[in-house]
Amino acid sequence: MTEKLSATNLTLIRGERCLFQELDFALNPGELLLLKGQNGSGKTSLLRAIAGMLSLESGEIFWNEAPVLQQRQEFHGALVWLAHKTGLKGDLTLVENLRFEASLRPQSDNDLAVVCERVGISRLKRLPLRSLSAGQQRRVALARLVLADVPLWLLDEPFTSLDRDGRHLVTQLVEEHLTSGGMCVMAAHQDVEINATVHRVSL
Repeated sequence: MTEKLSATNLTLIRGERCLFQELDFALNPGELLLLKGQNGSGKTSLLRAIAGMLSLESGEIFWNEAPVLQQRQEFHGALVWLAHKTGLKGDLTLVENLRFEASLRPQSDNDLAVVCERVGISRLKRLPLRSLSAGQQRRVALARLVLADVPLWLLDEPFTSLDRDGRHLVTQLVEEHLTSGGMCVMAAHQDVEINATVHRVSL
């Protein structure tokens, strides 16, 4: 079965504010769903709702045309998440962090050393994560994306803390993931130039 992510009639209220309502989308292999809007507009909340970390007032999210609520474990095993905080362990080295991540989800055939070289963190392998800069930690999180053998990437402001080369690297990695048949939901303040089919949602 070909993977597909879709949603119908999504409504989310936080406090007294409706962040979005009656939202529909459908995402097929090779496509990007780009969530645009200012801080507080609901981009992160929508990503968290897709990942099952927030409850919706109404609507339903589907994976392979079946409700996610009926297949949480399968769905969570099919995605990897890049949030504002990397979620990595500060006392572990980046290699130890990536090996720990490898125990949580299927891994690609990409060699760890090659991936670290690709994202520019090879010389940092023996350092504890807490000693790395925010941009360097972001690159470790990018390595986690590349090493995961999953179809769905959820990216929350993936260009944060990265220099121009780092932002270009993110674009390349996303394009490669989509070209290989993956899917991506990305939250960003600005428009993003990606060589793929892009669906835009303004929040």
